[in-house]
Amino acid sequence: MVLDLSENEQKTMLALKELNGRASAQDVASASGLDIAAVMRGALQLSERGLIAIEDRRRHFARLTEEGASYAESGLPERRVLEALMRAGGSIPLADIPRATSIQASLVPIVLGWLRTKGWARVERRDGGSFLVAEVSAPEEGPDEALLRLMAGKKSVHADELGALADAISTLSRRNLVETGEDVARDLVLTDAGTVALREGIRSEGGVSSLTHQLLTSGAWRSVKLRGYDIRAPVAPTWPGKAQPYVEFLSDLRQSLLGLGFKEMRGPLVELAFYNCDALYMPQDHPAREIHDIYYVQEPSSGEIDVPDTLEKVRRTHEDGWITGSKGWGYAYSLIEARRLVLRSHNTPVSARMLLNKDLEIPGKYYSIARCFRPDVVDRTHLTEFNQVEGIVLGEGLCLKDLLGVLATFAVEIAGATKLRFAPDYFPFTEPSIELNAYKEGYGWIEFGGSGIFRPELTKPLGIEVPVLAWGLGADRLYMMKAKIDDIRTMFTHDLEYLRGKEVL
Repeated sequence: MVLDLSENEQKTMLALKELNGRASAQDVASASGLDIAAVMRGALQLSERGLIAIEDRRRHFARLTEEGASYAESGLPERRVLEALMRAGGSIPLADIPRATSIQASLVPIVLGWLRTKGWARVERRDGGSFLVAEVSAPEEGPDEALLRLMAGKKSVHADELGALADAISTLSRRNLVETGEDVARDLVLTDAGTVALREGIRSEGGVSSLTHQLLTSGAWRSVKLRGYDIRAPVAPTWPGKAQPYVEFLSDLRQSLLGLGFKEMRGPLVELAFYNCDALYMPQDHPAREIHDIYYVQEPSSGEIDVPDTLEKVRRTHEDGWITGSKGWGYAYSLIEARRLVLRSHNTPVSARMLLNKDLEIPGKYYSIARCFRPDVVDRTHLTEFNQVEGIVLGEGLCLKDLLGVLATFAVEIAGATKLRFAPDYFPFTEPSIELNAYKEGYGWIEFGGSGIFRPELTKPLGIEVPVLAWGLGADRLYMMKAKIDDIRTMFTHDLEYLRGKEVL
């Protein structure tokens, strides 16, 4: 009896017959002219009909590291040193090896070890110095060199395809020239039923696999045979365009804030110390102004302050409190320090600029998502560049309870926190000051940032007479908790496999 098969199934069966009944999926794809995804779809359907079997086979592979790829192009360093030795007459001072071979001095001890191990050269002490002396002139290519040459330009090789060279993988791996791992190869095998079907005859069942515009408009779809489609069958991977995961999160964060009635405020990356610190009632001798906490711009080092009346009020507030009810900081205010240029170390200066803006609305709600810079030591929770989300709410009658409600909304709805914890804190520009900590199952507690009510020493010089609630949270850490990331550096990775596989939150 002649068996009806789809076109892909028929080509897969005939290719397997040509390959003696057993072959890898890749070999079947090459023999049939189909792509690998089409072969696997056909194979899955054939296996369900008992005509072929799909067998998984684990294979060891090796992939060149960056250093290994450079040696695959230029040769192993011990070979290059030996060639330099022969050009120099068979002997060279150890101190001259880096200059003669362009090999880093730090690698010379390792290269000497391999030269001794391979029996190519030895070290001699004479004439008050150490010399490298050749033992051979032109040794044959070793397995490690042969394997490197074979791998040049290739993404990876499999051990079962290398024959005698497979043993060289361990040698190159110890030298960190290759990375090793395992993957799965799929073999397709004709079953007895498949062999009988090929002997009795197979043919394409015909039909169409997709509805076209012509089929629909002409009505021909009513009479054509539609091929079945197995949704479990593997398909070729596709990588549609999508936003970088963290960028997408920031965009969603903006939309959430706009949906809550906040308006966006902006400010410059290079900021005057006046806005970054002075207008926020941070004294000019505050420890946070040290070069270890703020990046100062070298050229130009200073700028102009275009609000002279506000500058005078801020100066008097720092020196004696002005009319704020405070005693001030009690020092001689420096205009030179106020005019210094810095990289914005937090985004509260954006709020200070907004409070001076002629378009400010009272009551009002404003937010900013700003890049900030601090000379931190880079680790799993700190970078030298980071994003903060800050907001201010101003109006009559606002109090601390209102601020805590805003913070709770953020932690729960945006970061997915399950527990909240508030603790007293200190900032020169708020009183009271609150620190927010949030907890998420499987992630733990994390500090999000600080908040509080702006002090009169900040608001009065800027012309504001109503309470101003303020909060500044780490947008990076909000995302880390939401995406279950425990290393902040992962957010900015260039690893394409990670970025392609990362779901859109």
